[in-house]
Amino acid sequence: MPHTPGPTAAVISRLQSALPHAAVITDPTRLATYDCDGLLHYRVTPAVVVLATDAEQVQLAVRCCSDAGVPFVARGSGTGLSGGALPHADGVLIVMSGFRTIHEVSADDQRAVVDPGVINLQVSQAAAPVGYYYAPDPSSQQICTIGGNVAENSGGAHCLKYGFTANHVLSIDVITPDGEAVTLGQRAPDAPGYDVMGAFVGSEGTLGIATSVTVRLLRRPASVHTLLAGFRSTDEAGAAVSAVIGAGILPAAIEMMDALAIEAAEAAVACNYPAGAGAVLVVELDGPDAEVEHEASQVERLCRDNGAFEIRVAADDAERQAIWRGRKSAFAAVGRISPDYIVQDGVIPRTALSEVLHEMKQLADERGIRVANVFHAGDGNLHPLVLFDETIPGQGELAEELSGAILDLCLSHGGSITGEHGVGFDKAPHMPKMFSADDLDTMQLVRCAFDPGGISNPGKIYPTPRLCGEVPGKRKAAHPLQQTGQADIF
Repeated sequence: MPHTPGPTAAVISRLQSALPHAAVITDPTRLATYDCDGLLHYRVTPAVVVLATDAEQVQLAVRCCSDAGVPFVARGSGTGLSGGALPHADGVLIVMSGFRTIHEVSADDQRAVVDPGVINLQVSQAAAPVGYYYAPDPSSQQICTIGGNVAENSGGAHCLKYGFTANHVLSIDVITPDGEAVTLGQRAPDAPGYDVMGAFVGSEGTLGIATSVTVRLLRRPASVHTLLAGFRSTDEAGAAVSAVIGAGILPAAIEMMDALAIEAAEAAVACNYPAGAGAVLVVELDGPDAEVEHEASQVERLCRDNGAFEIRVAADDAERQAIWRGRKSAFAAVGRISPDYIVQDGVIPRTALSEVLHEMKQLADERGIRVANVFHAGDGNLHPLVLFDETIPGQGELAEELSGAILDLCLSHGGSITGEHGVGFDKAPHMPKMFSADDLDTMQLVRCAFDPGGISNPGKIYPTPRLCGEVPGKRKAAHPLQQTGQADIF
């Protein structure tokens, strides 16, 4: 076993004595398996990995860390794209993918109780026999976990109509950073008091670890109408999106892919999108039969009015899946046309779509880098794929530079540095561009309330983490009660 600092070595020893032999990994070769999440650019080998299978094991591991002041990081399937599950070199990586039980699916009150390691798509599959499904559907839904979705407040293609994970979680069992087991929220909606659960969802593992999640299920819609529209340019496709939303229609999803993303998808899954398209829209409507029929005719007309040269309508579930295949495979598909790529994630006002895409192309052309665009057009959540070849000297650095410039571009148009991939380690340096020092101090005070020791997923979200004993703003002399030991800073 490699040398580790004293406190960490003591924690490893406690874990090895308290947990099953197979649950504690210290072999350097096996540890390397966990050195990054879906963002491969950053790699850190953890000091030890714990393969937890129940809440008691998680609680024990966290208590060991808390007692010794050793950092810990929770990890699900490792599909995150912001370095949110990047390990700590002197810390414990607690892997939650062994929690795979769906404990309850209740059609009567439209709820499911699931372990955090349950795969997103499995929730809908389990609810399908009783006519229900789980709405949040990230592109990685075949492998990403519910616990990871909670950490990142993940969305997906259908978040335009149905919202993000936060809109579908009712309660969470949590192990806090000091090892206490608590329940946030409740099974019934609208729990009284402060929305502490709302602070936990999307906190990226900095406030503790979820060990059970109660999610809201939705009844499967009576009718689903999926169409694919081909356009000569992203300008035309963007105008069609604005026209649809402007007409008061709220589709379940409106997704856009540009020519380069289409090329990649064709190479990967032969999705057979309209030949010669500079952009395609995938539009899905759902709801009562009459409403969907009426809105579908309007959407088709608005697409044609804005330049669609071909429209295909799915006649059944098989054709619907065929239309979605290209979009769902897009992130992985770009590996067919580029040896390396960065998946970026930013948000802009929908009305700025055309302008931002043009400016993004300018930024890319200046650096000699290609960018493939595939994104949630309905709510302006962009996912530019920055393509490069690490073997070409300097190209990786140019890609990183372009990736940051794209975030700056989103902010300059009144947008955000992330829509659903989280801040994690990768985007922490960009936080001061979006938030003031006072904003960041306030956020970190919330974190300190949960994690005074700063051991839960440290180094994420905040570029300069504040010690929990620090007073926000300029330093002031200690309060007299503090000087006499009658009060503490917390």
